[in-house]
Amino acid sequence: MQHKLDAFGRLLTIMDELREQCPWDRKQTLQSLRNLTIEETYELADAILKEDLDEIREEIGDLMLHMVFYAKIAEEKGAFDIADALHEECEKLIERHPHIYGDLEVESEAEVKKNWEQIKLKSGKKSVLGGVPESLPAMVKAYRMQEKTAQVGFDWENSGQVWEKVEEELKEFRQTMEEGGYSQAEKEDEFGDILFSLINYARFHDIDPETALARVNQKFKFRFEYIEAHAGRDLRKLSLEEMDTLWNEAKKHRRNAS
Repeated sequence: MQHKLDAFGRLLTIMDELREQCPWDRKQTLQSLRNLTIEETYELADAILKEDLDEIREEIGDLMLHMVFYAKIAEEKGAFDIADALHEECEKLIERHPHIYGDLEVESEAEVKKNWEQIKLKSGKKSVLGGVPESLPAMVKAYRMQEKTAQVGFDWENSGQVWEKVEEELKEFRQTMEEGGYSQAEKEDEFGDILFSLINYARFHDIDPETALARVNQKFKFRFEYIEAHAGRDLRKLSLEEMDTLWNEAKKHRRNAS
């Protein structure tokens, strides 16, 4: 434990020194750091997807620096310091885990999550959805909203019902596209309904749709870059059949590599 405290203390000391002595660090504000923090968060997400522990360690450090940086700026404004933020988080964790720090008994993860949402409502949250950030990526946001509302009973009884909804939305979207006369916004609404229903179906089967799509993106990127590397000439001069042959080679290559 002590070596962890020493490491955190070292980071705090360095932050103080940089804020005092470095022109770039002195210039930073809460707003100027925001986009950098988002970038670092995605870099950590990429490292997690690759299960690269060395990179995960590095990205954790980068994000920790940002948290300390925000707290330092707030301290300079007289608002709070890092200790205030950490103590508040500790109190929140204790309050929301009465099965650990109280006498509540639970039998499953589902009960823990349900109690968590109920406690948040009692602590002043006006809506179950109040804790879902507006700026979350749409797919992640849809999953989180469905997950949260399910904790208060607003959910389908089984995945079969959800799949029926998926098929219903597919039929409505196809009708919209084939009949004509619909606006672009109406087409987007119907397509969005399909995605929302598919995300719901994935949730019922413990599939994280964001992770699933991220992995498919990685797979597509590898296969297309394989085509580029092995085409031997300008891609625009290749037929679709030739590109498809290289695509299938890429599939075999990656399968053998893994």
